[in-house]
Amino acid sequence: MTVIESGKGIITQINVFTVLPENVDSLVKILKEAANRVKDKDGWLSINLHVSLDRTRVTNYAQCSSKEAWDRIMEQLYAEGFIDRLLALGSPNPCLYEVAWTLSR
Repeated sequence: MTVIESGKGIITQINVFTVLPENVDSLVKILKEAANRVKDKDGWLSINLHVSLDRTRVTNYAQCSSKEAWDRIMEQLYAEGFIDRLLALGSPNPCLYEVAWTLSR
């Protein structure tokens, strides 16, 4: 479950891939496959995928309970070749975040 709440220590990676429109579906498929591979690991929380309307960007919003959990999961994804497969389809721009503030209706 996606948790967007400050002060919880949750680590969020927001990664915007620049991608050719014809590669969007393949990139999304690999991201889904990777997420399903690690979804039962300790510390894994959620993933949300967004495709831009012009199909030139895919945004991945993924969360783990801590930086240590994130590092373990990324280590597995690298080892299993998911990152190389993604890099073959698009250019990522990842960054890790903590939630600073939220406002909901």
